[in-house]
Amino acid sequence: MEAFAEFLEHIDNPKHQARTEEVLAWITKKFPNLMPEVKWNQPMFTDHGTFIIAFSVAKHHLAVAPEKAGIDHFSDEIVQAGYDHTNQLVRIKWERPVDFSLLERMIEFNMLDKADCSTFWRK
Repeated sequence: MEAFAEFLEHIDNPKHQARTEEVLAWITKKFPNLMPEVKWNQPMFTDHGTFIIAFSVAKHHLAVAPEKAGIDHFSDEIVQAGYDHTNQLVRIKWERPVDFSLLERMIEFNMLDKADCSTFWRK
């Protein structure tokens, strides 16, 4: 979690800060082989130098970015979880619970799908 300390301390709302820290800590514990990093002022996790998932904080939600392929693959489940999404991110409203099972499946999907990927982003 050291990699995210500076990012987290800049989140003004204590509840948003705690929720973001909870999600990042859960991923760190659940996927210890992923590399925690901050790039483009976003906390993210990479695997063998390739992007797996990133997060950003907005006034009304925590944004989750598993790349377009991850959004497309889980679109129905994202909606069933009560989240809305664009082509690039999922919005988890601050008052909604985090569906950690869905988050886990998104991360596992990206890790598997990008196992042989040699670039940061999918091409």
